Amino acid sequence: MESLTQQLTRLVGDVFASHAFNRQFGEVLVSGRPDLGQFQCNGALPAAKQSDRSPRQIAQEIADVLAPMPLFQTVTVAGPGFINLSLTPDYLASHIQEMAISERLGCTATSLPIKIIVDYGGPNVAKPLHVGHLRAAIIGESLKRVARFLGHHVIGDVHLGDWGLQMGMLISEMERRQPDLPHFDGDYTGPYPDSSPVTIADLEEMYPQASQRAQNAPEAMEAARQATYELQQGRPGYQALWRHFVDVSVADLKSDYDRLNIQFDLWLGESDTQDRIPGLIERLLAQGHAYESQGATVVDVSGAEDEDNLPPLMLVKSDGAVLYGTTDLATIDQRVQDLQAQQILYVVDNRQSDHFRQVFRAAYRTGVAPTSVRLEHAGFGTMNGADGKPFKTRVGGVMKLKDLIEMVTQKALERMHEAKIAVDYPTEEKVEVARMVGVAMLKYGDLMNHRTKNYVFDLDRFSTFEGKTGPYLLFTAVRCKSILRKAQEQNLHPGEFRPSASEIEQALMLKIDELQDRLASTYTERAPNHLCDYVYTLAVAFNRFYERHHILREADSAQQASWLALVKLTGDVFEQTLDLLGIEIPERM
Repeated sequence: MESLTQQLTRLVGDVFASHAFNRQFGEVLVSGRPDLGQFQCNGALPAAKQSDRSPRQIAQEIADVLAPMPLFQTVTVAGPGFINLSLTPDYLASHIQEMAISERLGCTATSLPIKIIVDYGGPNVAKPLHVGHLRAAIIGESLKRVARFLGHHVIGDVHLGDWGLQMGMLISEMERRQPDLPHFDGDYTGPYPDSSPVTIADLEEMYPQASQRAQNAPEAMEAARQATYELQQGRPGYQALWRHFVDVSVADLKSDYDRLNIQFDLWLGESDTQDRIPGLIERLLAQGHAYESQGATVVDVSGAEDEDNLPPLMLVKSDGAVLYGTTDLATIDQRVQDLQAQQILYVVDNRQSDHFRQVFRAAYRTGVAPTSVRLEHAGFGTMNGADGKPFKTRVGGVMKLKDLIEMVTQKALERMHEAKIAVDYPTEEKVEVARMVGVAMLKYGDLMNHRTKNYVFDLDRFSTFEGKTGPYLLFTAVRCKSILRKAQEQNLHPGEFRPSASEIEQALMLKIDELQDRLASTYTERAPNHLCDYVYTLAVAFNRFYERHHILREADSAQQASWLALVKLTGDVFEQTLDLLGIEIPERM
């Protein structure tokens, strides 16, 4: 099903074409001047540059053809040649009726679906999630959901940091603390215990100590490197211990992500590509893509067109160690060969942009990624405190995500108490509603900004039930549910849409229709803030409609049924749009 702008663009484009102009001049947009019309076309201005006529003359010729068509209530020309269009209430109502009965709210799935891997999250084993992990998770989750809703085959991969020297540090620290574990007995043949000798709390306490010890004591660093080497060579005890580290960490990570309504399809990590690396490097050397330089193995990635002269991507250091770039290149190889990815989207901090430029160029130049596979870095800015610096705790430390979720939940409870929301609810339900409200304020406060921009985390502003905030959106969405629930209790039901009874109702219908266009811009620009703007303006339009029309007290039953249908459709659009932003809606508030 086409949106109204798509329908009108096709129609007006045909008229431009019939006048020997490029049909692209017929593009129709939502009007920036609703007092002049619901939609506008500005194509007469560029068309005039291809002829000896004025843009207003061309616009009038196009308008004269459009005006008699039955779908238009008014067609006018303003200024130097802007064509303003308004639809009849009957046509608008029939279009909204079609949206309401369609399975996808009128949104057409792509006819050319592709396989997309969204790489987001990037947590590390043995380290708790902190605020620095927040933006990747919520932006990536939204982009994944939008692409999937549009019909693409999408896989979300957490890309776990579960390999490398940090694992050797943990193993050597475990041996220092618990040397009698069978994992450290070279003669032990197994099986090793199924139960983990460490908890997530143990790992969170161990890692910083192990890291500091390795940095300060050469013998500790050497022990960590030796443990890393033996782990990577397949020593059974070390691998069994490492598996416990990973399993304990993943269980804790999943718990935190679940509270944020974030789900990954794959929990692959750096370790899952390690067996590919030797063969990959050997292949690149044999093909002449990689070469030795001062004892290291590198791939050139700079080109004659570069002003910044990117340095080569180092695959193997002179001491034989591989780097993140090597693992990333092997991961691309895995995703192309094993997962048949046609596009790989990396939702990672802007500060990694040069790294991804290196890796992507290396992938294309070596043939690891064919040119038919799109590699894309969707970078993002930082979440800052009031001081404009990356968000910290009050004592200056990095805040754990658990603590942040608890903080926003408590703030939500305070705001709910002030607004007398959920006052009489059972405690368990009230706390769950507060979690949803808290996560909504957190996610919407982030996603309403363009992902490339830094923003200031302002808990007081984000938590209000008024204005452009997550709580305001939830309150409006729940209002739709409440109206329908009360209607059902009175044996009232949605019916057929009638032509709009007011400009306010008409504005709500027009706003509902914008969903498909906003989804398209969100996807093409990788920018969830488009959906955030849309759902906020939808909430404003709905609340104006609700305040103007007394739906449950309306005496005209046909009008009442039409309004209930509009409430239901609005609620459905709220539910779908907020779900695409990863925001849950309580049943009641």
